[in-house]
Amino acid sequence: MQEQGQVRVAGVVDHIAVESEDLRRDVTEYERLGFRLETLYDDWAMLRDARGFGIALLAPGSKHPPHMGLRVETREALEEAARRENRPLKEHRDRTVSFYTKGVGGRALEVIYYPPEYTATSDG
Repeated sequence: MQEQGQVRVAGVVDHIAVESEDLRRDVTEYERLGFRLETLYDDWAMLRDARGFGIALLAPGSKHPPHMGLRVETREALEEAARRENRPLKEHRDRTVSFYTKGVGGRALEVIYYPPEYTATSDG
């Protein structure tokens, strides 16, 4: 258990993930708001604004929960945070590596690392 005042994760807010009833429609609407499509799969999409903040859209049936994502800058920082949270790491199909844990109020929190070989991806 973490002692009060001890930092659990030292990262920056990278994205929020929200449910989407119509992924393609919502991607188009976020693009109209000035977001750039970074990654598109059948079950989720990632869009970023001009400063790099991301909106992940989760299609019905997505295996990802609604959450807030914190980005860490190194694999070592990710591994240390996962150890403190007692969570396993997972490499995703887009080459990012992350783990999920409980955030404020029990909401899902993803701690994510973007390795140098990360590339935006699309499967449709």
